[in-house]
Amino acid sequence: MIEDAYRLGEAMGLPVWCTDQAGPFQTIPYAGRSWQPAGQPARLPHEYLRDGTTKILTLFHPADGRVRVQGATSCPNAVLHPWLRRELAAILAGMPGPDA
Repeated sequence: MIEDAYRLGEAMGLPVWCTDQAGPFQTIPYAGRSWQPAGQPARLPHEYLRDGTTKILTLFHPADGRVRVQGATSCPNAVLHPWLRRELAAILAGMPGPDA
């Protein structure tokens, strides 16, 4: 049913974009490869803090697989996030006008 809605929207000339949020993720280091020279311990700056969280905002265009991604420290559901508002405005600006 969802795939039909994507196809119908695209057939009508409407770009279909999906949005999602992931997180929150803690802003702490995760295990992985390191950048320090071999044989030297990893060092962190003295002002390094291991606190806070972040979310990932995404816009996905199923017709061609394009993805737009932005990290956000807060994303209340009561408002449209400013990044999402800017991205949607850019998508609408690229569409032909109603007379086209």
